[in-house]
Amino acid sequence: MGMDSTGHDWYHIDRVRKLALYIAKCEGQGDLFVIEMASLLHDISDEKLNSSLEEGKNKLRSFIQSLSLSTPQASAIIDIIENISFKGGNESTLHTFEQMAVRDADRLDAIGAIGIARAFAYGGKKGQLLYDPNLHSRENMTIQEYRTGKSSTVHHFYEKLLLLKDKMLTNTGKQIALERHQYLETFLKQFFKEWNGDYEVNNG
Repeated sequence: MGMDSTGHDWYHIDRVRKLALYIAKCEGQGDLFVIEMASLLHDISDEKLNSSLEEGKNKLRSFIQSLSLSTPQASAIIDIIENISFKGGNESTLHTFEQMAVRDADRLDAIGAIGIARAFAYGGKKGQLLYDPNLHSRENMTIQEYRTGKSSTVHHFYEKLLLLKDKMLTNTGKQIALERHQYLETFLKQFFKEWNGDYEVNNG
C-alpha cells in the first residue's frame, strides 16, 4: 500500500497505529500488541481496495497465517479488522476495547485537515465530482449503495465524515474528534462561500 493514492497509503496506516496506541495508553487499557497489529493490517482486506470482499479476506488471512501468532491473537486481530468499517452506516456493534481503539483511530484520520485531503484524494481516484448541487445527501444506504451509488466528495462529508464525531467510542477519541469535526464545519462554510460566489470582503 506504499504507493496507494486513495488516502490509504502507509502514512495513513502509521497515523492510525499511533492514534490507536495513544488512545490505549491514555485510557490505560487494552492489549497493545493486538491494537498495533490490527492497526497496521486494518486496510489489507478492505473491499474498496480489492477486487472483491473475498479476495481481501483471503489476503489478510494468508498474511496472518504467515506470522508467529497464537490462535487467540490471530483471532482478535482479524475480528477487529472485520468489524471496524463504517459501511454506509451498516456498522458492527463492538464489544472489546481493542476494537474500539482501532475504530476510533481510523475514523479520527478521516476527519480534520488530513481527513479532508484524503476525502478529495479518494473522490478523485473514483472519478467523483468535487460537488454536484443536483445531488442530495443519501441516508439509510445499503453497503452496496454506499460503495457504488452516485455521490460527490462534498456529499461524502454529510454521508459519513460529519457523523463520525458522535460515533466515537473512547473518551480520548471523543476529545480529539471535537477539534477535527469543527475543522470540517469551518472548511464546508468556506467551501460554500466560494462556491456561491460570495465575494464580500470583511476589512475588519
